[in-house]
Amino acid sequence: MLQQQRLNSKGEKYVIGPTGAPLTLSDLPPSDTQRWVIRRKAEVVVAVSGGLLSLDEACERYGLTNEEFSGWQKSIESHGLAGLRTTRIQQYRQ
Repeated sequence: MLQQQRLNSKGEKYVIGPTGAPLTLSDLPPSDTQRWVIRRKAEVVVAVSGGLLSLDEACERYGLTNEEFSGWQKSIESHGLAGLRTTRIQQYRQ
């Protein structure tokens, strides 16, 4: 799931986000995010896999554990974005 590093016209690093649009560090969810919807989780996973943030930086910035982040990553790999739905976790973990 690794992506190639790219630079936009402003010289900022970016990756292609889950919606298909370029995603820079400034586009990521705020560090005080409390409500983790599918898109926000996916943006953080893509940012880490694309090298915008390291795993440690993401965990520190968002107050995540390595296990929580890994769970998001595994859910995307196994079930796509729908795997990040908290209301459907039981269905996808079987």
